[in-house]
Amino acid sequence: MELSAELSQSLQICGDSVHIRDEFFKPLINNIVEDVLGNKSGDVVKGIEPAIYKQSYGSLATFFLEAAKYDATSSNISSLLEDCKFSADRTEMVNTLFKEKKPALRAMLSRIGTSHPHVVDVDWRLDYYMKNNYLDKVNKPTYLITLKTEENGSNEIKDVQFGCTLEQLQDLVGKLKDATKSLEKATHT
Repeated sequence: MELSAELSQSLQICGDSVHIRDEFFKPLINNIVEDVLGNKSGDVVKGIEPAIYKQSYGSLATFFLEAAKYDATSSNISSLLEDCKFSADRTEMVNTLFKEKKPALRAMLSRIGTSHPHVVDVDWRLDYYMKNNYLDKVNKPTYLITLKTEENGSNEIKDVQFGCTLEQLQDLVGKLKDATKSLEKATHT
């Protein structure tokens, strides 16, 4: 896990007991983590200058989320916070809180990810159109395809339906075979 220069600077302010006194630090990090998890505490820690509070809130929230995203260990967190000039006590407070809330933070991050649905099943049928509203005679076979998809972390199955001609279906199957071969090559190298 690597921190940007801007985040490191903001964290240095958080680690400085001149800007955030020791008695306010633990309530501050507790409020931040609870707010990030959606357990709105609504409490503003008094005794911290508003500009410093805002900067600290943003940088610590970012730090906790990035640490959860990269599945950071206590030693990773300790070394990063030491680089940001955190005292040993503050580093221990952050480590203890992160260790306690890490599963909830990772679960929350997994729910907000953007991943495509997974195809779990396919249904198809062949229809033969003899005529439609615009032409007297069509006489074309049409495949009606239904893809059964599942969102990540959800058991709800949704249908994606489309129709295509034989040529379009052959083109789709060819492209899927190409994608499969590319994936197999990538995993074997």
